[in-house]
Amino acid sequence: MKVYKLSTDCKIRLDNLLRNELPGLIKKEISNSKIRRLIVAGAVSVNSRQVRIPFYEVFAGSSVTVTVEEEKLFFEKQPDDIKYELTSKDVLYEDEYIIVVNKPARFPSEEGMVASRDNLHAALVRFLFERQKIEKPNAKNPPYAGIMHRLDRETSGAILYTKQRSVNGAFSGMFESHEFTKHYTALVCGVPEKEKFSVEFYMNRISPKGQTAKWGRVSEEKGLYSKTDFEVLKSFTLKDELKKKGITAVLCKLYTGRTHQIRVHLSSAGLPILGDEIYGGREWERVMLHASYLEFCHPVTKKIIKINAPFPDDFAETKA
Repeated sequence: MKVYKLSTDCKIRLDNLLRNELPGLIKKEISNSKIRRLIVAGAVSVNSRQVRIPFYEVFAGSSVTVTVEEEKLFFEKQPDDIKYELTSKDVLYEDEYIIVVNKPARFPSEEGMVASRDNLHAALVRFLFERQKIEKPNAKNPPYAGIMHRLDRETSGAILYTKQRSVNGAFSGMFESHEFTKHYTALVCGVPEKEKFSVEFYMNRISPKGQTAKWGRVSEEKGLYSKTDFEVLKSFTLKDELKKKGITAVLCKLYTGRTHQIRVHLSSAGLPILGDEIYGGREWERVMLHASYLEFCHPVTKKIIKINAPFPDDFAETKA
C-alpha cells in the first residue's frame, strides 16, 4: 500500500487531477474507470476529508491524498458474470439526449479493474454503434454514452446514461442536490414492525483496508449523512418459496446516495436483504435488490420523466 500526495495550482475536477498526475507517480498507466473506482472506494481525500465524488471540484492550493494498493488495483481476476448483449427490449426510455436501460443482475455497470471484463456501459456502446451503422454504414467512431451513476453488479434495474455531453452537468447537479429520485425494491429477511419507517445516520467504511469493503454507522465527524425511507409493499406477490422463508418486499426511497446505503440501513433495522451475506442476509442466489423507479426533470425539455423497470424473473411477481 502506498500513499501519494497531489496538489494543484488551478481549479480542477478530482478525477481529472488524478488522471493527469497519478500515472506518473505510480509509473503505470491507469484507466479512467480505475481512477473513478479509487475515488468511489474512498481511497482519496481532499484537505484530509474523504471524497467519493469523481466530479468533485478541487480548488487551487488543496492537498489531495491517494491511497493505492497496487496489487489489488491491477489484479486481473476472472469474474463469474453472465454473458449479456443489450437489445431494444431492454431500453426503458430514450431520446436524443439520454437513454435508460434495465440492467440485468450479475453484470457490472461499467469497466472495472479488469480491462477485459464486459460490462453494461460497453454493451450499450455496442448496441448504439450497431444501430448507428444501419443508418451510416461507414461510421467508424462509436457513439458517446456518458456514465452518470452505477448499480452494484448483483443489483438489477433502471440505470441512466447520457447520449450528449451537453446534459452531463445538469445530471451531475441533480445527483449532488438529491433532485434525481431513485426508488429500489428489496426482498428482506423478516417482517418490519411498521409499514413505514425511516433510517438515517452518518456512515462510512468500517472494514479494515485490504478486506472486503463494508460500510456502517460512524460518528458525524467521521462520516457522511445518509437517509432512506422504507415502506412495506402489500401489493407485491412473493413466490411461494420466498413466502415460506419469511421474506418481505420493501420499497426503498433514497434521500442520499452513499455506498451500500440501502443494504446498511436495512441491516441496521434488523432486516438484511436476502442474499446479502456481508450484512447478515440469508444465503441466496444474489443480493435481491432492484432499481425499480427513476424520476427526474429532463434538463432540456423540462418535463418530469418517470420510469419503471420491470422485475427480473428471479425476483418476484407483481399483481397487475
